[in-house]
Amino acid sequence: MQVICAATGEGHIYSTICWLLVIILLVIKLFLIFVLEYDLRIMENKPFIFGVAASGDNFTDREKETERLLLNFRHGVNTILISPRRWGKTSLVQKVCRLAQSDKLKVVYLDIFSCRSDKDFCDAFAVAVLKQTSSKLEEWLENVKLFLSRISPRISMSTDPMADFSISLEMNPKDDDVDEILQLPEKIAQKKGCNIVVCIDEFQQIAEFKDSKTFQKRLRSVWQLQKSVSYCLFGSKKHLMNELFEKKNLPFYKFGDTIYLQKIGTSDWVDYICSRFEVTGKHISRELAERICQIVDNHSSYVQQLAWLVWIHTDMIATEHDFEAAYQDIIDQNTPLFEKQTESLTTYQMNFLRAVLGGVHSEFTTHEVLQKYQFGSSANVSIVKRALIKKELIEVENRQVVIPDPVLKVWLKKELEM
Repeated sequence: MQVICAATGEGHIYSTICWLLVIILLVIKLFLIFVLEYDLRIMENKPFIFGVAASGDNFTDREKETERLLLNFRHGVNTILISPRRWGKTSLVQKVCRLAQSDKLKVVYLDIFSCRSDKDFCDAFAVAVLKQTSSKLEEWLENVKLFLSRISPRISMSTDPMADFSISLEMNPKDDDVDEILQLPEKIAQKKGCNIVVCIDEFQQIAEFKDSKTFQKRLRSVWQLQKSVSYCLFGSKKHLMNELFEKKNLPFYKFGDTIYLQKIGTSDWVDYICSRFEVTGKHISRELAERICQIVDNHSSYVQQLAWLVWIHTDMIATEHDFEAAYQDIIDQNTPLFEKQTESLTTYQMNFLRAVLGGVHSEFTTHEVLQKYQFGSSANVSIVKRALIKKELIEVENRQVVIPDPVLKVWLKKELEM
């Protein structure tokens, strides 16, 4: 900025005014820089995380589960982790993976959600094991040559070969090639003189494979004999995970230590919410933080999401109005998903949800309930119940049918005018 002042008797006054303007502009500039940097810090360190795995300061509680899982990893105990979706399974496993990783214990993590066949699984399994047990390209290729020589894999490099590669395995799922793939972590562990933990997310996908039971038998027959490798198996579809590991006639029955993940307690959530507000220069009372937890039934993902929305609405101190606006936001944001989940439901299925919302949780086949909710017959009730469990709209807890999604429950009540 160039400032021209009059060189008269009034020059001194003008000069003073000009310097004041310069100082004011500098203060404004510094203030804007501070605000911008503050906003960037907030964006980089968002106080609440949902929709993705939480880590660092965004991971709360789970001390007991963390300790138990870490001990299982270090002592080679197979683990099955079961809970409803979005309760923090992935965040917990990834945290323990970071804690457990060492020269003597290698951790392999893979997500098989996109796998649609046993061949897809073997491809993903081999790539994850090769990549995550070695740090150099030469070692990857050496392990391929040593342990997968009969399969003649095709290797495709990315533009940065040190960053990524893919493998296509030319194998016949009916011969011994599958066993060679499944033995890969054991062979690498013996070669390196270490132990390996293989963590498989969305493990329930194997139930969707063609001839799934045969493939499950093959997995267990190989894995249960390995001395240097253990497995952590978990997934987001609770009913399928329960079937895989709790049915006596299925191969993975009693495969390992089963951990049923529980909800995080209210007091832990309240401490977390209040502290996350404070580190960003805002404040929320413990009473209002507790209401956030209670209204979404301590559901991990929803607690994080609702706390985030309250934080957005809050200027400095969170108010009841901020809470109400945020709760309406969370319903509005999830409405398109809920509409998609329910648009194809039959009349019988909607009537079943009405019954659950109306307080019926077990006795669905009494004459009164059959008549009131127009179920048709007792046999029809069983069919409808199985269908809704498969769609993950209801769950059975302690022989009681419940709607596990607390926000969906509120939305349904409004839609059905209950």
